[in-house]
Amino acid sequence: MADLQDDLHTTAEADELDDLPEPLPADLFPTAPVGDPDASPLERARAILAAYPVADGYSGLPWALRHLRWFDLELGESAVDTDVPRLREGHVGALLSSLHLPEGLAGDQAVGATLEQLDLVKTVVRTHPEGLRLAYSAGQTIDARNCGRVAVLLGPAGAAAVGDSLGILRSLHALGLRVLTLSGVSWASEAGLTRFGEEVLREMNRLGVLADLSGTSEETIRRTLAVSKAPVLCTRSAARALRPHPANLPDDLLAELGAAKGLCMVPLTAEQTGATVRDVADHLDHVRAVAGPESVGLSGTYDAGTAHPQELGDASCYPNLVAELLHRGWTDIDVAQLTWVNVQRVLREADFTARAAQQRREPSTAKIADLDG
Repeated sequence: MADLQDDLHTTAEADELDDLPEPLPADLFPTAPVGDPDASPLERARAILAAYPVADGYSGLPWALRHLRWFDLELGESAVDTDVPRLREGHVGALLSSLHLPEGLAGDQAVGATLEQLDLVKTVVRTHPEGLRLAYSAGQTIDARNCGRVAVLLGPAGAAAVGDSLGILRSLHALGLRVLTLSGVSWASEAGLTRFGEEVLREMNRLGVLADLSGTSEETIRRTLAVSKAPVLCTRSAARALRPHPANLPDDLLAELGAAKGLCMVPLTAEQTGATVRDVADHLDHVRAVAGPESVGLSGTYDAGTAHPQELGDASCYPNLVAELLHRGWTDIDVAQLTWVNVQRVLREADFTARAAQQRREPSTAKIADLDG
């Protein structure tokens, strides 16, 4: 079986998949200053975000809602950090909705709990149609924004939900999963990806499921960057050079991530970035300088049980952060890339890679026993 799976990944196939998709449409970028250049930084921030809203890399809202007996996100919900009025005030246009579970769940328990999380997100979106809309691609996120809705994408989920089954991965993708965190399983550990782990990653590329590397080992990050044909995400990682949190990335990995056109989404958490909005801006400046302007994004990490910096307490506060960046000299294009364009690029390239791979590769039938022994 191992030989059969290896035959599917010849050098010629890998070279063919190195082709890049069409460049992002020019109309995704500002061609002139957005709003009044003489306005205050906060007024300019709101004008830019109205045109290029935030694509938020991580929301813990699903798990938080499981603990509420009743909620209404359309009118506003004080028990959580995120609701439709605050998303609109913060100019959030898209949201990665976490399906992560408490530690300790594995096997059938992890699969079942992930399915329940996924079903909850779909139910929440369905019951709040004036504010939210499910999206599965870059085009659908734009459609949702153009209709005045916040696009909700499903994921990241923990790899424990997949276990050792590529069939479960395909089933979760069919249900809408678009991001998977590569940690907490035998095939993605401190030692890196095993042969089966590499096969999982190839199948993710074929399906269009993005790899999330926040909280994974450095060896897993490096091997994923080497194997993956699609860009990868770090949905909750800042700069370790500024704050030595284990989920933050050292400069060498930030540089490798940038070279691979991946995306480091800086979390708005006091633990990882610091206690003030200026601390968060310092991390964004650093990641942008090391990884490049195409490889930096934002991750609110609201409703995930973490404390947030001053002036960034909930999903309505993004204009405060953008105003600080404008005060530091970030241009309209810089901000547009950070908030919206970079996520659009990653989603588009993942779709392109999946379409190309599906023309060359059948669904994998590999088993962990065959590849890892």
